[in-house]
Amino acid sequence: MSRRLALVTLVVADYDEAIAWYTGKLGFHLIDDIDQGSKRWVVVGPTDGSAAALLLARASNEEQQSRVGNQTGGRVGFFLNTDDFYRDHAAMTARGVEFLEAPREEPYATVAVFRDLYGNTWDLLEPKQ
Repeated sequence: MSRRLALVTLVVADYDEAIAWYTGKLGFHLIDDIDQGSKRWVVVGPTDGSAAALLLARASNEEQQSRVGNQTGGRVGFFLNTDDFYRDHAAMTARGVEFLEAPREEPYATVAVFRDLYGNTWDLLEPKQ
């Protein structure tokens, strides 16, 4: 049996602004954008869909709206691995991504925390070999 984690839901305020941010600032691909009437099936990811991706789900009630930008209670909730930390850090910084700290060397990776358009925190990581 072959299994893999395919999608993680990210609650967003607006589909189009989230698509623009993740594709424009992080360089993600728009994998799916399917109109389903009252909602859309929107998937973005750092690759063409062969790895885990984000399902962008527009908040549809007050409880969901309260989670936009704080889905993990302030903890880093998302981890973006790269094969070249400094290349991607420079590109993301040039595109206006807000990093909350300077890059640091840890035993497991070169890492820095950044914030997405809603305030969710992410790690940009280049794992050590």
